[in-house]
Amino acid sequence: MQTQTGDELMERILAHPSDDIVGTAANDLLAELYAGYPVENLGRLLHSDDEVVVRTGTWLLSELGELAAPMMGEVPALLSSPIRNVRYFAIEVVLSNADDQHGSAIARVMSMSTEYDTAVRWKVLEFLSEASTDQLQAGASSLEAGPVKESAEWLVRQDDEEPDPRDVLARLEGSDPTARLFAAAAAARLS
Repeated sequence: MQTQTGDELMERILAHPSDDIVGTAANDLLAELYAGYPVENLGRLLHSDDEVVVRTGTWLLSELGELAAPMMGEVPALLSSPIRNVRYFAIEVVLSNADDQHGSAIARVMSMSTEYDTAVRWKVLEFLSEASTDQLQAGASSLEAGPVKESAEWLVRQDDEEPDPRDVLARLEGSDPTARLFAAAAAARLS
C-alpha cells in the first residue's frame, strides 16, 4: 500500500498539470519517503527532461538529510545542472551526506564559490561554514591547483591550527571575492 501511494505521487509529479499539484504531491511524497518509500525511486524525477520535475526531485533529496545517502551517485550531475534551484538543493545533499569518498563532489561545491549566481554562492558559503573538517579536507584534496584550492586549504588550516582573526579579517577586506567567501566561512566557523 505504501509503495503504491509513493508510486502514485511520483506519477502525479511527473505529469504535473500545475505547480500547485506538484507542491502538494511533493510534500506528500516527502512523508512517504520518511515512512520508508525507497529513495532510489527519486531517480525517475532526477532524470526527467522537465525542469519542474528535476527541481522537485532535488528538493526532496535535500529535505531527506542522511536518508538521501543512497543517491550520492546522482549528485555530481545535479551540481552541474543549468537549473539554479537544482544546484542549490544539491549542495545541501552534499553537506548532509558527503564523506571522504565524495571528495570530487565536495570539490565541485567549493568550485561553485566562483559562480555568477549569488543564491548559489550563498549556499556554498553555508556549506563551507557548516561542513565538517573531514569534508573540507576531502574537497580541498580533490581540487586542482588554483585560487579555490588555496582558499580551501587555508580554510582547513583554520580548523587544524590556531586561527588568526587578523588573517581572517584581512581576507574579508581583500579584493578577491573567492578569498572573501572562504574568509566569511572561517569567521562563521570561529563564532
